Amino acid sequence: MSIQIANKFIMVSIAVSDMKKAKEFYAEKLGLEVATDYRRNDDNWWVTLTLPGGGASITLARSSTVKETTQPGTLSFYFSTSDIAAAHKALNEKGVKPNEIKDDLYGPGSGVKWFNLDDPDGNQVLVAQTESVPGG
Repeated sequence: MSIQIANKFIMVSIAVSDMKKAKEFYAEKLGLEVATDYRRNDDNWWVTLTLPGGGASITLARSSTVKETTQPGTLSFYFSTSDIAAAHKALNEKGVKPNEIKDDLYGPGSGVKWFNLDDPDGNQVLVAQTESVPGG
């Protein structure tokens, strides 16, 4: 009998250049909840955020003691929403400028609506409509 080594994705950690801007983007603009905020000083600061419904978390990391293997601006995050138009409008109202909504996430003709934007470090944030919208 073999054991399943990994059975759940729990967290991704990303290097950030400016913690205040990154934390504001993920918490205030995207609506993630701050689970932990450990700050020794401006150069040693870790903030973990989660989605209101649970699931994997994102840890924003700013550390002078640990060599980060990823550089700011090299990751892509995928989030789902049940109403792509409302999510796009809400981000615009918060001063975030997402790209236009497209309908080809899984290739031409797939019909899966999505848009993307960059976080303060240039990481790509993609939002896709994965559930049907009543009347839409």
